Amino acid sequence: MQPRTCLIGTIIFTISAALCVGQKAVAPDQQRQTALALEQQGDNVEAEAAWRSYLKTHPSSPEAYAHLGLLEARQQHYREAIPLYSKALSLDSATPGLRLNLGLAYFKAGEMKEALQQFGPLLKSTPQTSPDRQRLVILVAMSYYSLEQHSQAAVYLKEAVSRDPQNLELLLALAHSYLWSKQYQNVLDTYRVILQLNADSAEADMLAGEALDELKDSSGAIDQFRAAVKADPKEPDVHFGLGYLLWKKRKYADAVPELQAELDNNPNHAQALTYLADAQIQLGKPDAALPLLENAARIDPGIELEHLDIGIIDATNGKNDDALREMKIAEKIAPDDVNVHWRLGRLYRVMGNEQQAAAELVKARTLTQAVDAALINKMNPQQKSQPQAGPPAEK
Repeated sequence: MQPRTCLIGTIIFTISAALCVGQKAVAPDQQRQTALALEQQGDNVEAEAAWRSYLKTHPSSPEAYAHLGLLEARQQHYREAIPLYSKALSLDSATPGLRLNLGLAYFKAGEMKEALQQFGPLLKSTPQTSPDRQRLVILVAMSYYSLEQHSQAAVYLKEAVSRDPQNLELLLALAHSYLWSKQYQNVLDTYRVILQLNADSAEADMLAGEALDELKDSSGAIDQFRAAVKADPKEPDVHFGLGYLLWKKRKYADAVPELQAELDNNPNHAQALTYLADAQIQLGKPDAALPLLENAARIDPGIELEHLDIGIIDATNGKNDDALREMKIAEKIAPDDVNVHWRLGRLYRVMGNEQQAAAELVKARTLTQAVDAALINKMNPQQKSQPQAGPPAEK
């Protein structure tokens, strides 16, 4: 499953952004007072003109640059706000709220590394007891989350959850971060907490299912995805996840209706099209599979299995040149897939190219040996015996 970026927006929406600039005591100035009044009235165009006019007589005013940045940010012109906030910060780094506003502008412009450069020092200087700390913790967490640095995100999300244990969005983001940083038991622990707040969370059921699948508990994973389907049959990827797990278990007849249900929700789901087609091939229905595969390749040509399966169908129909083209594409996408090399070896042999056939079969055998050796070493690191190579299981 892909990271659910909507979580970021949902969580950040709940944070009251700074969007204000602290003001130091300065001598009264009519231009300044006019600019502030226009800004407070929401007249952004006239306020900007007033602040720029003020800068002509006060070219080193950090306040003017900060307010110009604020006006841009209020209009969601975050990239335009950044240089203005940066200029203000260079003139006076002590202006209250300025560094936070700069960090928020970077964050909302999608420049997370730069955002962290601003949020990090602020967080370090914010006491644990400060009411502002939670906002900063979440901003740091979601910056790491957006950068897909999920181990770091989990650290800060855990702190945020400890401060707000009833917040489902934070708990879901924490569970996602645990999943993507391969902390599977922590996913399950977080899932149990989520259930206490929302017993019918399809997304939480899916997260638990993915964690169980990674822990090799396929039956438990299928049960969790069935629970997710029951909780919300319209949840994106819920039928695909269940169908994929059934496909992995070679329960192709059971996988077909789930993958079709995903397509009923989202007709352009390329992976659902691909695995539905493959299930149809396994059930002896290549004619039903081919249009699905062609549609999947049109939507997303980067899925290895769709090209491999098209190649298999072409080879079966005697279209060897077309089959070779598709299998070579599959090989380029997934050069370490044993089955691709095995299929290529067989195809080359049918085409009378024994040299290429032998080369592909050697690649398949070598990859099989590597996988077997890794499995043996994982089970018993002290065992040194070499596995016997054999052909991979055919599709």
